[in-house]
Amino acid sequence: MELIAAAIEQLFSQYKQEPILRIELLPQSGGERQYFRIHTKDASFIATYNLNVAENKAFINFTKHFKAAGLPVPEVYSISEDQTIYIQEDKGKESLLDKITEHGKDAIVYGLYKKSLHSLVRMQIVGDKGFDYNWCLTAKAFGKQAIISDLLYFKYYFLDTLRIPYDKQALMDEFERLGDYLSQTEHQYFMFRDFQGRNILVQEEEVYFIDYQGGMKGALQYDVASLLWQAKAELSSEWKDSLLEYYIDEVEVLLGKTINRAAFISQYNGYVLIRLLQVLGAYGFRGLFERKAHFLSSIPLALKNVQFFVANKQVGIDMPLFNQLLQQITSEEIIKRFTPIQANEKTPLVIEINSFSYRKGIPKCDNESGGGYVFDMRAIFNPGRFDDYKKLSGKDKPVQDFLEQRTKMNTFLNSVWDLIDISVENYLERDFEHLSINFGCTGGQHRSVYAAEQTARHLRNKYKVKVVLTHTNEENWVR
Repeated sequence: MELIAAAIEQLFSQYKQEPILRIELLPQSGGERQYFRIHTKDASFIATYNLNVAENKAFINFTKHFKAAGLPVPEVYSISEDQTIYIQEDKGKESLLDKITEHGKDAIVYGLYKKSLHSLVRMQIVGDKGFDYNWCLTAKAFGKQAIISDLLYFKYYFLDTLRIPYDKQALMDEFERLGDYLSQTEHQYFMFRDFQGRNILVQEEEVYFIDYQGGMKGALQYDVASLLWQAKAELSSEWKDSLLEYYIDEVEVLLGKTINRAAFISQYNGYVLIRLLQVLGAYGFRGLFERKAHFLSSIPLALKNVQFFVANKQVGIDMPLFNQLLQQITSEEIIKRFTPIQANEKTPLVIEINSFSYRKGIPKCDNESGGGYVFDMRAIFNPGRFDDYKKLSGKDKPVQDFLEQRTKMNTFLNSVWDLIDISVENYLERDFEHLSINFGCTGGQHRSVYAAEQTARHLRNKYKVKVVLTHTNEENWVR
């Protein structure tokens, strides 16, 4: 972490002679890239660290092209000699998805969706002019092979994990037919590939796009399908339909001609299905295989999205086995399998979470039921050994960054959560009243505090259960 920060400082000094006040590590997304916010006295900048140089080159080349075309993307200011770090314009902290959380589905958010679609059409059509598809990271075009690849991603990382028996060759034959149908789309331009709310930043009521380095040539319908059917956004069918009509209007204006809306929408539905299944495959891989709780919790929403699609939309070609499997995986039984039981206002369970110092001893449980968990965090490398962290605690971001990036804390906590989730779900079903979970380390200030904080967050988010969190050694922390 220190080496990366030093390299960022050196690169920034080549671009701007201004002291850096602070470098903040930003939350990591699904990829391996690490993002940092550089704070100076009067401004902020984003630094990206990524050992995948090919991916960096794609983003930088795309950005230069789009910026020259007047499209809403951040400007790249400086690039390291080995092209593993680049510094770019900071377009703020709020995404379109954040705006939904802040405002709900109101006129402001609807207006931001329209602005996003207006700019998307320009990126797709204007951005396509003079674009060198040799810059693309993987394939140059999203054709039949890419479509089937997305379907197989869904098959291997989600469908097959459910152990539903089916005729595998018959399903592959239907994948082939769907790939043929969708790859014949008339309107082929630049395709963003991951056009969703978190990749649309909102600054002073204007929208800006990020994370388009996976783009390629493809159907117009794919990106609008990605945005309008994003599971976490939970847009109403009325919004989806009206925003799609607005998008098609914008396409016609920019192309200067009328398009066949019935054909466009039929293939749009096919791309909605492809996108929904690709997302389920991603959630399956990240959640079921990599055991990341955030992605597991997203599976029920994604399944409900597919469920609504199957009940209300038509793709335009006959796929009897595929349709049967989609109905099976979106049954209430399967959705319930991925939906954790949740507390309500009548739930008696209270979970007591403590961080403690082994020097002071394990906290005594005063509840008459007794028992609970005690986890020893001392196998995790201790940030308290370093002067920079001695006067901080596991509640401070620099310590959190250290534990997440330089230790096996995430692996440890995933294993902890696998255990305690069994108890929490059982206790909720049986109306138990108490469960204690204790995390100990040498000083009770860094590792145990972080583990207690993250576990409290995990349980509140997943089960909506009441948590009482106590850091028992807080009065003795080094200040």
